[in-house]
Amino acid sequence: MNEPSKRPEAGKRHEAIDVGDFVYAATGHRIRRLTMPDGSHWFPAVDVCKNLGYTTPRKTLLDHVPEEHRDNLETVTGSHCLSIPAGRAWRRDLQLIDLQGLIILVNACTKPSCAPFKQWAAEVIETVQREGTYTLVEAEVQPSEPGAPIAYAMPEQVAEAIVRLEERNLRADEQLAVSQHKLLSLQEEIVGTQREILETQRAALSAQQTMALAMERIADRLDSLVLERPSHTADLAAQPTTESVLADWQRRLSVTEDVWTVAVVIAPVLVEEGELRQPLESIAARTGLSVHRVNECLRLLRRHACIRSQGASEDGAPVYVLHRA
Repeated sequence: MNEPSKRPEAGKRHEAIDVGDFVYAATGHRIRRLTMPDGSHWFPAVDVCKNLGYTTPRKTLLDHVPEEHRDNLETVTGSHCLSIPAGRAWRRDLQLIDLQGLIILVNACTKPSCAPFKQWAAEVIETVQREGTYTLVEAEVQPSEPGAPIAYAMPEQVAEAIVRLEERNLRADEQLAVSQHKLLSLQEEIVGTQREILETQRAALSAQQTMALAMERIADRLDSLVLERPSHTADLAAQPTTESVLADWQRRLSVTEDVWTVAVVIAPVLVEEGELRQPLESIAARTGLSVHRVNECLRLLRRHACIRSQGASEDGAPVYVLHRA
């Protein structure tokens, strides 16, 4: 940065405004600077905002710089009883920020593009605070024509910082490209998986619909079979005959002559009347067996689940019915 003025001696006040330009080494842009008689530094906000990438300096100041660190040119110069510097560029309403406001504004910027300027501004601020000035050595080759821009030699540390910054930016771009490629691949895999899940759900839904139709057809067929079953078949299955009862009893137990005699007597009654209410003496009289033997035969038939007891009648005679599975 070019600093034409010299550092004031300690304790000595300037009698006028010291106007100088800081030259931003990376681009050659100038940052104007006003040094007041009390040694305070003020900078046009438009110069700083331009290099930080802000397009609305007034709003930027309101958002980031406290009121005590910003003011307009007329107020700043008037507070020292000084006139505004000559030139069209020095308007009365020109917004200025002091050195602390410059630090706050630079630190508040988060745009990646302003990183070189932020680093350079930090070096300038540090040097100004330490030495009161910041000098950028002029190049040996000066402009040959009047009015041509002056070429400045860039300090080695600044050039190295810019090179390192560019290298970091390149590596960051490469890493970002790799990350974006991985992210794209992952998104494609997720989409593919979602499609497979959707197809599986569709296949499962189709299988469920097919199964439901099959179950409906089976139910319809069963209903038709029930309707088609002959009524007499149902009646026969529901109403046993004396012959079927006796045949079933023969399969259930080894029928002795006494048991068979009792069975032949009680089976027709059980089939036709649904129950047996005859006293043991009546059955004994019909079979020629003793009451005790008749009772033993009935107990044997109960034990082999041929008949079952259904309580007793009013006269105390046991009541028996057919045992059905």
